[in-house]
Amino acid sequence: VQLQASGGGLVQAGGSLRLSCVCSRCILSTFSPMDMAWHRQAPGKERELVASINTGRRTMYADSVKGRFTISRDNGKKTVYLSMNDLEPEDTAVYYCNARSQSGAVSWGQGTLVTVSS
Repeated sequence: VQLQASGGGLVQAGGSLRLSCVCSRCILSTFSPMDMAWHRQAPGKERELVASINTGRRTMYADSVKGRFTISRDNGKKTVYLSMNDLEPEDTAVYYCNARSQSGAVSWGQGTLVTVSS
C-alpha cells in the first residue's frame, strides 16, 4: 500500500481546500475494505485524528472540525478526500492520510502542508 496525499497549500482564513489521498498501488479489492483516515500535526504538537471513514462509509470527526470538514471516498478511484471549509489559522498543519487494512496493517502517506493565514 502506497498512499500519496496532495492538495495542501496556503489559504486565507475562511477559505477552502480539498485534500486527496490516492492509493497508488492498490487494486479495488484491496482499497475497498480499508478504513481510511486523515490526521494532522501542527508545529510543536502531537499528531491528531481529524476524520475517518470506514468501509461502510461511516464517518467520524474531531470536535474541532465538525461542520467544517467532510471526509469521503471514491473506491473506483482508490482515493479518499478531505474537503475543508471555513478554515481557521488553527487548522495549519501537515495533513496525513492513513489506511488500515482488514489484517490491521497501517500505512501512512507522506503528508501535505496546509497553511491558513489570518
